[in-house]
Amino acid sequence: MSSPETSSGSLTEETAGMHRPARIDLAIMRWRARWALRHGYRPSVIAYTCYGSPRWVRVLCRVMLAKRGSVFRGDPSGSRGWRSFVNVPVENAEVELVLDGVTHRVQADVSGIVDGVIDQDLAPGRHEIVMSSGGSEPVTADVFVVGDDQKFGIVSDVDDTVMVTALPRPLLAAWHTFVVNEHARAATPGMPVLYERLSSAYDDPPVFYLSTGAWNVAPALTRFLSRNLYPAGPLLLTDWGPTKDRWFRSGREHKRSNLRRWASEFPQVRWLLVGDDGQHDPTLYGEFADAHPDQVAAVCIRQLTPGEAVLAGSSLRESPSRASSRVRWLYASDGAGLAEQLEQAGLLPDFPRQAETQGPHIEG
Repeated sequence: MSSPETSSGSLTEETAGMHRPARIDLAIMRWRARWALRHGYRPSVIAYTCYGSPRWVRVLCRVMLAKRGSVFRGDPSGSRGWRSFVNVPVENAEVELVLDGVTHRVQADVSGIVDGVIDQDLAPGRHEIVMSSGGSEPVTADVFVVGDDQKFGIVSDVDDTVMVTALPRPLLAAWHTFVVNEHARAATPGMPVLYERLSSAYDDPPVFYLSTGAWNVAPALTRFLSRNLYPAGPLLLTDWGPTKDRWFRSGREHKRSNLRRWASEFPQVRWLLVGDDGQHDPTLYGEFADAHPDQVAAVCIRQLTPGEAVLAGSSLRESPSRASSRVRWLYASDGAGLAEQLEQAGLLPDFPRQAETQGPHIEG
């Protein structure tokens, strides 16, 4: 195991090829780790919701330094967002996983993040995985196992799709991320009801929340989704900060690569892709629909107000990729409008209880 004490050593040949911002970021992180260890901080695991198939599980978690004896779950009191960005990760930490009585060991990356796959036979449905690192208190996370007979799933953006954040406006985005109390954030009108209806109609399908937001805010986002009665599901976020060859990670590539990954991992699933027209969702969903038309049930785009669209500099509604797609594209300003169009397309029953006896028809 790579302990915090040894991982916070001097920069060596491992930094070869890194540009200067990445080297500076790593040096600062290691200095902060040494300071935290001298003051009694020890590893603690932040467990994220995981998913998998009957043969494997994608494990998601992060190892951070926390005060001795404490369990890091993020501040449940709804603190300002900036607090989640000042915690210190444990570089290359080893994490022990226990899933249905079977023990696995995986290693975190330089940012303390574990995003890896373990092989294990599991029944479809929900499971629990127990995680610990370096003698930390064990924490649990849900695991959603998608059965081979699952035909429908939901991929959802977060900012301005399920949560009103004004993300296209950079100054307000920073205000919401670093300053505003998480309880002040509002759900997009009608979207919790829409997602609940879809979950009932399709008998608890997989729901993946795909965002360019940082892993640092995952605990706050999870609480927000739960508090607003959105269906539970894995969050796929990004690591905040510079990479080896650029100042910031590519949000577009993060979304693009996960969409491609799910098309390969679950070829039998047809996805309902839900996003907004304030950033790049129409373009990315259009690319995916063009490449995998048989794996897309429909694309739902929440339209921003004209003022939001202007501030976002968005012209994505005229995306040529969208026009060439062979799938349904549905547009509305809120969840109620999207629900109405899904009903008309035959993808959502007129009444939720109808799903208990027959449910919508998904081919394939």
